[in-house]
Amino acid sequence: MPGAVDGEGGRLPPTGQARSPAARTGGDRGEDGESEDATVGTLRHRVDFTGYVLPPGSWLWIRPGQVHQWQNPDQAEAILIFFQEDFVAPETAELAGLGTGTAPMPLYSPDPSEAPVLAAAAEQLAGEFSQSGRHPLPVHIALLHRLLDVVLLRLAHLRQHGQAGESAPEPFLRFRDAVERGFSRTHRIDDYARELGYSTRTLTRATQAAAGLSAKDYLDQRLALEAKRLLAHGTEPASTIAAHLGFTSATHFGKFFQRHTGRTPLAFRASQRASPPA
Repeated sequence: MPGAVDGEGGRLPPTGQARSPAARTGGDRGEDGESEDATVGTLRHRVDFTGYVLPPGSWLWIRPGQVHQWQNPDQAEAILIFFQEDFVAPETAELAGLGTGTAPMPLYSPDPSEAPVLAAAAEQLAGEFSQSGRHPLPVHIALLHRLLDVVLLRLAHLRQHGQAGESAPEPFLRFRDAVERGFSRTHRIDDYARELGYSTRTLTRATQAAAGLSAKDYLDQRLALEAKRLLAHGTEPASTIAAHLGFTSATHFGKFFQRHTGRTPLAFRASQRASPPA
């Protein structure tokens, strides 16, 4: 079933509205999908350590595994749509790119012709959830399926028309997906090239064309992001995180992390425990 995130990061029953959610200084790491539609005021939210400003009518799509954090929850209102991927029809999941491990920029600003349609779809979804007794249960669930499909497909349409996304070279798309599956197993581009049947030069050229950096830099950025997520969200020591991410030692992991973030793992974790700026 789809669901909503309440202000303390817990789960409400399936899809609904949340108003003025309370801030969490440590951040949340969702295992399911979440979309936010800012309706009143300007909402500030951090996703994977990047801040976003949501004026009324804009949307924020938070993917499973991403770390997110409220910034000014008492100054804005929004509709939250929280759902598990297996609630979404397979054809909708494919068209909306729900299986893509790495997400594009999550902020969507619909044009004036699309914004009211998306807002109406979100309101209908929230309304159907809040009046579950109005229809027989099978009809109610079917309506939730269809209404969620409308929201996700319209958001995906905005992404496809606003970003290059899936028009990237096929070697990069395959490499991107392989990195999602294997970044904690191997940090060698040669291993990915061998698995995918490409030369390392082909992967590097395709990644440079699609993402603006080399294949190795792309892999390192993904590793650094996962390390930041684990440090910000969890309590495991750096040595445990190092082993989880495939580093041979905590020392090697610490040098890698400092080289890519400018901080030691412990200093980064301490910074995330401090209250976020409003």
